[in-house]
Amino acid sequence: MRPVLPLIALVLTAPALAQQTRAPFTIAETGEGFAHLEQALAAAGPRGEFTQSTILIAPGTYRECAVQTWGKVTFKAITPGTVIFDGVACEDKAALVLRGRGSVVDGIIFRNINVPDGNGAGIRTEIGDLTVINSTFLNSQEGILGGEGTAQRITIDRSTFSGLGQCDQTPDCAHSIYLANKGQITVTRSRFERGRGGHYVKLRTPRISITDNSFDDTQGRNTNYMIDLSEGGTGLIANNIFVQGRNKENWTAFIAVAAEARTYSAAGLRVEGNRASLAPGETRSPAFVADLSHQRLALGANTLGRGVRPFEVR
Repeated sequence: MRPVLPLIALVLTAPALAQQTRAPFTIAETGEGFAHLEQALAAAGPRGEFTQSTILIAPGTYRECAVQTWGKVTFKAITPGTVIFDGVACEDKAALVLRGRGSVVDGIIFRNINVPDGNGAGIRTEIGDLTVINSTFLNSQEGILGGEGTAQRITIDRSTFSGLGQCDQTPDCAHSIYLANKGQITVTRSRFERGRGGHYVKLRTPRISITDNSFDDTQGRNTNYMIDLSEGGTGLIANNIFVQGRNKENWTAFIAVAAEARTYSAAGLRVEGNRASLAPGETRSPAFVADLSHQRLALGANTLGRGVRPFEVR
């Protein structure tokens, strides 16, 4: 005759059993669990193009990737900072390739993403609005890359970009963030550090808002501008902290406006309330803002350290 387990033992072991059987990827709307992210996306997709779905991701390190092709999807870590996508890129592009109607990425770490063309990213956005919150991008060729030629809206908030970029693996550089659209790009309350080439933020868009971020280039290597508005653009750059390091490929400016083209008007671009300084021992004299748009920018009061010139027209 089998011994009967005490009731107390059953009560104690039930939560442990539930934890063991919980699937890594769960569709929040249905409660269905899956072993792989692509399976969860495929299961949620048949509910229609206009489906809005949240995929909850359990803590863990995942060597896999996914392509979103439908609806609006939120990829959400159950516990922020405990979900890691490591070293795998779909379509030789990114850990997440996004071409649905919209996407949200919340609380996920992306690291070690490298591909042959030098543009391996944590996220590649191709279609649809994108919001990235509480996420981290580490030691890859790019953090977030892409965009589309529409009024796409991209928002990045409370995220960290570290050890990203390259200019020595391929003819074209990669950057911590490289985005283009005809809508608006917003970057707030995020940290950029330890760049490995290229720019920290490179944007091609008519409207920008870059506020309350920190750019620490003291451990950067072969980096360029902190912010590059390559084709112009207007909006707001405010309340950011910039420290330029010594190991630069291009040290001549912190912020460059219309360095490649004058596609978008830069008239009225507000740059105010920022703090910019050089790393200890640095003796060069970069411009805080280098303007190639030849339009009237709205430069307000910024706190600039020794050797940093306020403005330069090229």
